[in-house]
Amino acid sequence: MDDAGTIQSEFDTAAGVLEALRADATVARRVAQASSMIAQSVRAGGKVLAVGNGGSCADAVHFCEELTGRYRENRDPIPAIACADPGHITCTANDFGYDAVFERWVHGLARPGDVIVALSTSGNSANILSAVNRAADSGASTVTLLGKGGGKLAGLGTIEFIVPGQTADRIQELHMLILHALVGGIERALAN
Repeated sequence: MDDAGTIQSEFDTAAGVLEALRADATVARRVAQASSMIAQSVRAGGKVLAVGNGGSCADAVHFCEELTGRYRENRDPIPAIACADPGHITCTANDFGYDAVFERWVHGLARPGDVIVALSTSGNSANILSAVNRAADSGASTVTLLGKGGGKLAGLGTIEFIVPGQTADRIQELHMLILHALVGGIERALAN
């Protein structure tokens, strides 16, 4: 296969996983539920915390900046923080191990009623699992965005998305689509 054929295959695979996600009628309902849950938290003085590794960390940052900055229209900022501070991550990894980097952050910042958005393409990231468990201990709700059947995180989220796809890139593309839909839903819920 020539390079253009390989690239076309990438597009076809992406279209296939998107169609599989789109065909699942429960996804839109869960986005609406998660949007409502986050809006209720914000109305009550809560906040969103987001965690992920690598590309999922970048997606967590992107999601939070859409909330604190703007999405499509100007509006008041929505309180959201992505755990992407290299000082915290490297200090905690050095002192407590990498599995603790998000758990310590959730322990320090999460309060009852907050919402933790946790992204893991495999569903098996030990540091994400620790953060989700700590969120439950802190009285925070969780929205988990997972792939590959959900892994060890399957069933642990208050609201869960397990997207189709066999590779991290395709899974992350669907996660970002859900995150964008979530931002729009949060905005609409807060506007009502």
